[in-house]
Amino acid sequence: MLFQVGGEGTRPTFFEMAAAQQLPASLRAALTYSLGVFALRRSFLHKILDYEDEFFAALMLILEGHSLRTTDASFAESLYGLRRKSVRLRLRKDSVRKDSGEEVQHSGLEKRQRILSVVFLVVLPYFKSKLHAIYNKEREARLRESLWGAEDQGFDEADFFTGDDSIVSREPSGNEELSVRVQLATKIKKFIAVCYPWIHASCEGLSFTYQLLYLLDATGFYSLGLQALGIQVCRATGQELMDTSSRISKIRNHERERLRGPPWLKTVQGALLSCSYAVLDYAQTGLIAAVFIFKVSIHKFPQFMVLLLFYCLESVQHN
Repeated sequence: MLFQVGGEGTRPTFFEMAAAQQLPASLRAALTYSLGVFALRRSFLHKILDYEDEFFAALMLILEGHSLRTTDASFAESLYGLRRKSVRLRLRKDSVRKDSGEEVQHSGLEKRQRILSVVFLVVLPYFKSKLHAIYNKEREARLRESLWGAEDQGFDEADFFTGDDSIVSREPSGNEELSVRVQLATKIKKFIAVCYPWIHASCEGLSFTYQLLYLLDATGFYSLGLQALGIQVCRATGQELMDTSSRISKIRNHERERLRGPPWLKTVQGALLSCSYAVLDYAQTGLIAAVFIFKVSIHKFPQFMVLLLFYCLESVQHN
C-alpha cells in the first residue's frame, strides 16, 4: 500500500516528508478514538486507555522495528515509497579548476543506524509524551492552588497523588524513607514543569528551522535527528522495491532454516512464524484501513460501501 504525493527524482517533496511525519500522530488519535468508542461496551479496554502511551509505544516499536529491518524505512515512510539511506560526504577535488566540493554518497543502513532510528522514532517520543503529561498535571495543580489557595485544599485526591508538602508533613515518623521519596518525586516534577516549556520550544524551533531549510532546498536533512544519524530519506525506485521483496524472502527463509527441535515442534514454530509474518505484512494497510472503515461506516455508510466496492475492484484488476 503506497501513497504517491508527486515529485520527481529521488528527493522527496516537502509534503511527502510532512505527511510521513504526521502519520503516527494521526494514527494514534484515530486508535484512541476507536478504543474509546469500543470501551463504552467493553470495559476491559479501559485498561489499555489507562496505559495509552505504553500501548502505542509498544505497537510502534514492533511496527518500526519490522519496517526498518525489512525495508530500511520507518512505518510511515514505507507507506509513501520512501527509504532511509546512510550518507557519507566525500571531498571531491577538481584538478583542472583547482576547486573542491562535497560529493554525497548513499548506502544501506547500518545496524547501529537502525537501532538509533527506532530510538528517535519510538523511545524519544514516548518520553516526550510522559514529560508533557507531567507538565500538564503540575500546571493544573498550580492553577487550582492559585484559584483556591493551598490552605483550603485539604486532604483531597489531587494533593494525595501530587505529593504536596502538606501531605508529607502528616506522614508518620516511621515512614521517613517514603516521605523522602515523595519529596524527591515532587521536586523532580516541579523541575520538569519549569524546564519542559524551554525544551519543547527548543525542539519545535529546531524542527521548524530544518523543515524551512528543507523546503528551500538548503539541506537534504528533514530533521536534526536524521542529520545526527547521518541518514537521508530518498524516494525508492522500482528496482529497490523489487530488491526489498527478495530480501524479505531471504530473511524469512533463513529464519525458518534456523528452527531446531523435533519435526512437530518445527511445524508449530513454522506456523507461528507464518502467522507473525502475515500480521506484520498487513499491519500497515490493516491499521489504517481498519480505522478508516470504523469511522466512515458510522457516519457515512452508503459512501463507505461505494469506496469499499471501488477498492475491491481495483485490487482485482491489479491481481
